[in-house]
Amino acid sequence: MLAVKGGSTNLKRAIRLYRASILVLCGLQLAFLAPDRSMAAAAEQAPKIETKDMKTIFAERKALFDEVSGITGIPWIYLAAIDQYERTLTIANPKTRTRQPGLIGIYYSELEWAGFANPNSADTNPASIALFGGKGKDGSGDGVADRNSDLDALSTMASFLLQYGKGIDNLKLALWNYYHNARSVERIEQFIKIYDTYGRIDLHEHAFPLPLGAEYSYRSTWGASRGWGGHRIHEGSDIFAGYGVPVRSTCYCIVEIKGWNPYGGWRVGLRDLNNVYHYYAHLQGFEKTLQQGNVVKPGQVLGWVGSSGYGKPGTQGKFPPHLHFGLYRDNGKREWSFDPYPYLKKWEREERLRKEKKSGQGG
Repeated sequence: MLAVKGGSTNLKRAIRLYRASILVLCGLQLAFLAPDRSMAAAAEQAPKIETKDMKTIFAERKALFDEVSGITGIPWIYLAAIDQYERTLTIANPKTRTRQPGLIGIYYSELEWAGFANPNSADTNPASIALFGGKGKDGSGDGVADRNSDLDALSTMASFLLQYGKGIDNLKLALWNYYHNARSVERIEQFIKIYDTYGRIDLHEHAFPLPLGAEYSYRSTWGASRGWGGHRIHEGSDIFAGYGVPVRSTCYCIVEIKGWNPYGGWRVGLRDLNNVYHYYAHLQGFEKTLQQGNVVKPGQVLGWVGSSGYGKPGTQGKFPPHLHFGLYRDNGKREWSFDPYPYLKKWEREERLRKEKKSGQGG
């Protein structure tokens, strides 16, 4: 309530002020709630942002690799493998590497691009960048070296590689001098082999580790306590099924390791293009043609569900038959496990939907 002093005149003045304040408040509220016509009109006139599907993105990215390959003579699979490895480093190191907005994943910090001694960290002048020892190049021919330009970033990497030559041995030397890390060189070689096998880059489809028609069950068991061989956590999800159920590749990947592990028994490890290690353990045996270094595709049989492990080679039957499936991410220096359960559910659902779609089209 308004405090009123000084008689009827003051009372009338106070009532007028009170009514005016109510009208002002109502007007403000209506203005807030009502749509801004000028903003709405601007929104209608603004160009709509087109979102590209992954098929288009892969096609445009491959076209860039082909363009730079045609100019430099560097095989496109080399450029694609380096670009993909760089993309995985950005995913695994979000605090130190900012995601680039374009098609190419090759990352340069401002200091790397412009030169550490350059007073202008945002420099785009090729001449001054070269003067201060920066890596940035003008690949598009527009006179600007822009680290956010797909063609400039890819051409800058190609220019570095050309200093060493075009063969695979030259590439290995170049990569060693670029990353100073044998793990990086190995990963890029693996990616090259996958791209070379299939001749394309749209290789990110996944499948469930067991046939969808098989009888199996699983739940999230990542992080649970394990005791055999010392206290440790469970670094995966167990998929329970009968002996002999086929175990399949979940991705387009390369067989990184195959053989016996005291904990995992007969096991196989695959490396995918996201630099994620897929670990399969307790197998009954391997598909006879499977060898280390093979490139495999989603759904390809690797072996069969068993109960091997927890002992010397050949140990069987210390637990019910099941597939232990684990995922490990690599940030270029170390690997760590993460919960595979959400991915298993996702891949199971995606494969089921693909089968339903295919069945519908066939009918």
